[in-house]
Amino acid sequence: MTRAGRGAGPSPGRRVIPTWTEPLAAAASRPVGGPLGRHALVGRSAFWTPLRVLLLLAVVVLALAWLVKSPCLQQYRTDDGQLALDWREGRQYVAMCYSDTVPLYGIEGVDRGAVPYRDPWVEAQGTPQERLRYMEYPVLTGFFQYANARLADGWLWLAERVPLLPTALPVVVYFDISALWLAMAWLVVVWGVRALRPSRPWDAALVAVSPLVVVHAFTNFDTLAVAFATAGALALSRRRTVLAGVLIGVGGAFKFYPLMLLLPVLLVALRRGEPWTAGRTIAGALLGWLAVNLPVALAWPTGWWEFFRLNQTRPADPDSLYFVTSYFTGWAGFDGPLAAGQAPAVLNAVSAALFVALCVGIAVLAWKAPRTPRVASLAFLVVASFLLVNKVWSPQYSLWLVPLAVLALPRWRLLLAWMVVDALVWAPRMYYYLTPEERGLPPDWFLGAVLVRDAVVVVLCVLVVRSVLHPEREDPVRAFGDDDPDWPARPARRPVAEPLPA
Repeated sequence: MTRAGRGAGPSPGRRVIPTWTEPLAAAASRPVGGPLGRHALVGRSAFWTPLRVLLLLAVVVLALAWLVKSPCLQQYRTDDGQLALDWREGRQYVAMCYSDTVPLYGIEGVDRGAVPYRDPWVEAQGTPQERLRYMEYPVLTGFFQYANARLADGWLWLAERVPLLPTALPVVVYFDISALWLAMAWLVVVWGVRALRPSRPWDAALVAVSPLVVVHAFTNFDTLAVAFATAGALALSRRRTVLAGVLIGVGGAFKFYPLMLLLPVLLVALRRGEPWTAGRTIAGALLGWLAVNLPVALAWPTGWWEFFRLNQTRPADPDSLYFVTSYFTGWAGFDGPLAAGQAPAVLNAVSAALFVALCVGIAVLAWKAPRTPRVASLAFLVVASFLLVNKVWSPQYSLWLVPLAVLALPRWRLLLAWMVVDALVWAPRMYYYLTPEERGLPPDWFLGAVLVRDAVVVVLCVLVVRSVLHPEREDPVRAFGDDDPDWPARPARRPVAEPLPA
């Protein structure tokens, strides 16, 4: 099989057959007749195209994800006959259904109509630690919460006048509306991964049925950022470089991580000798991010800065290697004991320095590799490096890695094993928060699970590095003959017309 030229996509009609190449798919096919036959007709169905099958799988998994959270939406009547959310006796941890969406509805004040970044709320009122707080999320995530709260108000207003409409507590309606948008965002991710791999359409099934989606699709608001990052990658592959940058920049206004994809784009562009591609993408990202953030920063600078202030002052979370090391060794941390509200300045510096050092290593890898690395491979390494050395790894952050891992290293058994391990961390996490005094687990269980999760991610990083160093042998995409489907192919030059003979 001939290798595709530099920047070229897969030839038309070529498609990887998972039951021929993936042991997991081959084993799963046995109950329905075994692997695809050599002379089978492919692509003849008028309706059940791969994309529609993938989207159906994703809808089923997202419905299951909602059911997993549904115990936290149960209601009961208090002694005075009022409806209340049933989070009694740590139900959100016992049932493992916790979602940030529910408490943030009241904490951030969106239930009361507070405008994010403009209207503060009081933390620890009546104590020496009392202070004004503002919306703690990036701009678009903050207004996403505000918009959904207003939609919930509208639904409840309509339900009062149309008895056939279902109704519930405002926070339950708010959660369901938020979940609808978050689910639609993940469908965009599935569609984007499918579009990025026309020769490997079934790899997107790993994104559609990921156990991490079951557990974390509705834990927070991260599917929105993942959708914009994936759409940006797709736009880049289609030579829409400015649009790709704008999508990445807007995604960065939901969560910071999409902006990290600009480094792999820059590294690949420099290696290929196409700096203008990276320049247009980075300029588009800056334009998209500023268009969203600048008006809010100018109008309400204190509220806009809250996200950055909080990330500077928060200590190492239990999800981080720093906290795990401190717990198991008795180490007091880089900063020692901290006063209330004191920023862990040394920890912040060490975490940033480690990330920069890893990015420098990734840059050296990109420059020394025998072939220009694929964008997805470098993007996975950058984001995974950030998560491993950051002082916070909130559980839903693992969703960031799902499409990148599938695009960088489409090995089904390996990726499903990682996703299962990562998803299972949720169980000891919930019972860690419950505490042993409330029939929970001691910290050792959760922190040990964090170490296992991190070790598996490190293994994935090693395998991705091997695929970069030995692309024809270790990279499943390039072993099939593709170069880099995520990079825009150079347009073919038109042949110069020869003069007609005299």
